[in-house]
Amino acid sequence: MSKELSKAERTKQFIIEQTAPIFNAKGYAGTSLTDLTHATGLTKGSIYGNFENKDEVALAAFDYNFNRVTNYIKERILKTENSIERLLVYPKVYRDFLIIPFLQPGCPILNTSTEADDTHPKLRERATNALSFWKTSIENQIKRGIKREEIKQDTDPTEFAVILISLIEGAIMQAKVTGKSTELRIAMNFLTQLINNLKT
Repeated sequence: MSKELSKAERTKQFIIEQTAPIFNAKGYAGTSLTDLTHATGLTKGSIYGNFENKDEVALAAFDYNFNRVTNYIKERILKTENSIERLLVYPKVYRDFLIIPFLQPGCPILNTSTEADDTHPKLRERATNALSFWKTSIENQIKRGIKREEIKQDTDPTEFAVILISLIEGAIMQAKVTGKSTELRIAMNFLTQLINNLKT
């Protein structure tokens, strides 16, 4: 029995991993069942034998995409103890956004929130929670830096988190539309300056 469950879980994970880039690139509405069967090499019956419907696949794909980005950044943040260096991971990573293979389809939060703001409540909720998680993690980095006396005492954690996220998401949007990294580089250079200005 446990082998059957293990196989089912592996199949489910395979479906998520193969369809996640498609949902991120084409969106919920733009991703068809044919896209899912082509990506996985599985039949409609196999896919819906593991997921109740397309909604369930899309939600799992969003979680997978967001966790992948989060873990990629977290891994780099944890390589240093210094608060400024930790924050500088963001402009370093996003400056290369268009050339990092799994990031090329775009930011899952931006892509999902743009499409699902009015049309898909569950996906919108996922994007909202992900954005809140990201904002809180940046706020915590700022608070940690203030406590360690590496970041200026008068720095507002929430204000800086909002500015950082806005700069990144706005720059990604422009880069995705134009297919060029010019705006991305300009914004990330500016963000780097802002972070360095937080030093005590």
